[in-house]
Amino acid sequence: MQRSTGEYKIKPIKKKVRELLGYPYPARIPRGVHVEQWVGISTDEFHRAKDSDVKYMKNRHPLIDMGWSRGDCFNYLTSLGLANTPKSSCLGCPFHGNAQWRNIRDESPEEWEDVVDFDAKIRQGNARANATGTRLLGQAYLHRSRVPLSEAPIDHVTAAEWAARQQKVDGDTSPIDPEVLEQGVTDGCSPWSCRSDAPEQGDFDLTA
Repeated sequence: MQRSTGEYKIKPIKKKVRELLGYPYPARIPRGVHVEQWVGISTDEFHRAKDSDVKYMKNRHPLIDMGWSRGDCFNYLTSLGLANTPKSSCLGCPFHGNAQWRNIRDESPEEWEDVVDFDAKIRQGNARANATGTRLLGQAYLHRSRVPLSEAPIDHVTAAEWAARQQKVDGDTSPIDPEVLEQGVTDGCSPWSCRSDAPEQGDFDLTA
């Protein structure tokens, strides 16, 4: 997922920052000219707080500066009547749990159609499937069941049911965390960090 973080988050942000500064790529940005970018990483994810890899962007992490955890953020949003604010993530994130997939399907039909189409298109990958340009081995799916998203069991499937289905798919008998199955990976995302914990990569062509 670091590939998606770079292509769909970091690179567009850098492009827009350059436009705002008045130095679109490949123009060189003068020394001392920069923007301050606030990144919403909480104390639960302090290890994700990193400096920018370009001099024209300086990262700040206000939630960490204030000592706020995810719980503190939730309590604050609740006090404003925004208790149902979902954690951030990409629309087609493979770390979604069933609850997130159902929410997209039931609340945003157009987005559901879009993500189902995206799932179908990534099945065989492409010539630049990862950062090194290596094709994907096997088939890619967004849902953990490794079946097309339109057919995936997202309606309150229990861990036991999931295990039975997985054995039929690929003989996998590894234990399944019911919480992850339903709610997805607990860590959130920000524009500068994906849940995947993949290693940071380069500057995505916008450092000149």
